[in-house]
Amino acid sequence: MLSLRRLLCSLRLKAGGLSVCRSVSTAWSPVGAAFNVKQQRRLDVFGKNTGLFGVPELSSPEGFQIVQDNALRKTESLVEKVCTTPPRAETVRMFDQLSDELCKVADLADFVKVAHPDPSFREAAEEACRNIGTMVERLNTNVELCESLRKLLDNKSVIDSLDPETRRVAELFLMDFEISGIHMNEEKRQKAVNLNVEISDLSSDFLMGSSMPNRIDISVIPEHIRSHFSWDGKYIQINGLHADSPDDLVREAAYKIFLYPNSSQIKRLDDLLSNRNALAQLVGYPTFAHRALLGTMVKTPENVMLFLEKLSNKLRERTLKDFEMMLAMKMKLNPMNPELMPWDPPYYAGVLRAEKYNIEPSLYSPFFSLGACMEGLNSLFNQLLGISLYSEQPEKGEVWSEDVRKLAVVHESEGLLGYIYCDFFHRAEKPPQDCHFTIRGGRLREDGEYQLPVVVLMLNFPQSTKSSPTLLTPGMMENLFHEMGHAMHSMLGRTRYQHVTGTRCATDFAEVPSILMEYFASDYRVVNQFARHYQTGQALSKPMVSRLCESKKVCAASDMQLQVFYSMLDQIYHGKHPLKGSTTDILRETQESFYGLPYIPHTAWQLRFSHLAGYGAKYYSYLMSRAVASMVWKQCFMKNPFDRVMGERYRQEMLAHGGGKEPTLMVEGMLQKCPSVDDYVDALVSDLDPDFETFIMDSE
Repeated sequence: MLSLRRLLCSLRLKAGGLSVCRSVSTAWSPVGAAFNVKQQRRLDVFGKNTGLFGVPELSSPEGFQIVQDNALRKTESLVEKVCTTPPRAETVRMFDQLSDELCKVADLADFVKVAHPDPSFREAAEEACRNIGTMVERLNTNVELCESLRKLLDNKSVIDSLDPETRRVAELFLMDFEISGIHMNEEKRQKAVNLNVEISDLSSDFLMGSSMPNRIDISVIPEHIRSHFSWDGKYIQINGLHADSPDDLVREAAYKIFLYPNSSQIKRLDDLLSNRNALAQLVGYPTFAHRALLGTMVKTPENVMLFLEKLSNKLRERTLKDFEMMLAMKMKLNPMNPELMPWDPPYYAGVLRAEKYNIEPSLYSPFFSLGACMEGLNSLFNQLLGISLYSEQPEKGEVWSEDVRKLAVVHESEGLLGYIYCDFFHRAEKPPQDCHFTIRGGRLREDGEYQLPVVVLMLNFPQSTKSSPTLLTPGMMENLFHEMGHAMHSMLGRTRYQHVTGTRCATDFAEVPSILMEYFASDYRVVNQFARHYQTGQALSKPMVSRLCESKKVCAASDMQLQVFYSMLDQIYHGKHPLKGSTTDILRETQESFYGLPYIPHTAWQLRFSHLAGYGAKYYSYLMSRAVASMVWKQCFMKNPFDRVMGERYRQEMLAHGGGKEPTLMVEGMLQKCPSVDDYVDALVSDLDPDFETFIMDSE
């Protein structure tokens, strides 16, 4: 999601400069085998280094300066061309080409700066991101450029000649100008540029600070729990919440120390929120949330609040029952601690699940080898969409780590659709988050060829061993399906314009395809096609899958209520300013109103809320997308998860448009109705009912 709109590209959903459309390769191998063995690279001492993602300049870090300079030079040329061309449909294509030139560098660099193991590559990519971002802000306040687009949209005869997608893309580009303050005088436009640059820097700093460990003198920690933490000399380092520790005191210590407020991080957050509000008001919006929610399904912060309040009301009684169950389990295991505290739910919910359903991950992992899971995805995509995944050997220098796999995505009649680079294995300094990055967006090029999309899926799986392939826990398997949902969106959102290709769509719609894949991953009919014991070939039994699905309902209401709390906090922070108190004051009040467990003095969870950097005012999107995915699953795929007719309808109504169609129209086209706020809420709440997955298991 980029700006000239999305030109500073993409949440976690990111572009290589591969400019050649590939023909179908004969060097493909079955996907499952490629992931169940260690990858063997060809020994190619004298071969040419093709550069990252096949971009020749990126055979070294210095190449980022070259590709950046080339992009900026082409951008200047295109700007001049746009401004001197009479308004017509060609104007929109030139705007998209302009966007593409910048995104090819910005998206690729955005990935490399966080994922490449070589610091020199990361630093060069960071600098390229900064320079491209500065150009983006300049273009978003270029009056002459905006006027060329406005003339097109004001010309009725030209507008009437445009197809719906071209018209929407033109309107999206204009919206980018307007939210950047194009209507203001030069002094204010420059102020908007400066604020955007500052916001970008603050977001990066806040994101980095959100994961930094806290240190404390070892003498403060009781001696009998010190071994649970890493320590060096006189200091213990706390780098997480230790939420799964069975020791109440370990969890309490980790919570209080890891969430202890850091004055520098407090200032970063305060400045970030203040600058966002200042930018929004400068360009004519009452709050940052009003500006951020343009073009989304919900459209306004008032609608978000209505959705969250209705959902919270429906969840309240269920959440209290969850807390009662967790407290009863805590009293059973530790009668000396009679109160449920914020560090308790993850652990005691897990205990309740294990006690009732016996879902120890080690019982499931032998059935979920990575190769088997990839074959399962391949089979599902083939039956639903006519798509197959094939492993392809990368060229020398094409990938950033030797264990990265490259997949070709091939349609049975349309041929090669694009490439997925699978960065699946843990390595030192690799970010822990599971992410989808668009590396290059698809678009119809000037020569009539289609520019193939390229994406990276980044996960953190264990490597295979001498005795076994990579084995996934049920949670890892579900995450794999989720991220592959994003990848298929990128492959099948084959729009004419890269500005709206694939996942470059409204944030509250972008998670629908990925969350929908979680429903497929929980269906026995799907799992039964691939879950085989890696040693014996035995299939995972139906009762085991049923127990796994039912276990997800245990304390699910309180989990969802926690997401409501996070979403509310995000909305309030990005709502009316000045805020009514400090960010910690607001955290305390919101936690007690929309979660129910007490705030712990001298903690500041908001400083660890990393999504505030990339999802400002949009964290609710996860809940909204899940509601849509739930409705699509129940109405369209629950009866038959392999229904090819429904799969094609899903492609044509929801995936094919990327962001080139209003998200509400895509949902309406798939569901054959326009859902209300109550429909979204009811869909989420119905997923909590114990008989939902059981119906799936027994419906054969």
